[in-house]
Amino acid sequence: MTRIDVFEDALRLAEGGRISAGERRMSGVDRADGVDQGWQLAAFHVETDADLHADHWEMHPESDEVVCVWTGALRIVLRAEEGAGEEPPVTLRAGGAFVVPRGRWHRLEIEEPADLMSIARRSGTRLERRAGWAGERA
Repeated sequence: MTRIDVFEDALRLAEGGRISAGERRMSGVDRADGVDQGWQLAAFHVETDADLHADHWEMHPESDEVVCVWTGALRIVLRAEEGAGEEPPVTLRAGGAFVVPRGRWHRLEIEEPADLMSIARRSGTRLERRAGWAGERA
């Protein structure tokens, strides 16, 4: 048995009920050494928009993603399904969670320093630089 710091390592929830700790992956392939890495659970302490990769849109084509806020607050911004606009942000405070649907472009913005957790399959995750972002809130 190994003690795991979820703020340092990700937990991978693999098929067959196996759970392992390892390096966090924002994107990339779920397979390492031929073993399906499955779902990734990661916890983060965030102080600024830069900690949330607010300069990028993110999309997970193979799963929904749940974002849970333990302390503090953040906003989740979804890109409109049609056109280039944004939907009104969803604000989450301590104890709140939001499920980002599979295939939806999204980004996070800090409301106040927060501890949060996300769970998603990272396989196929796409990142797209946010046009015109220079560290300010949109």
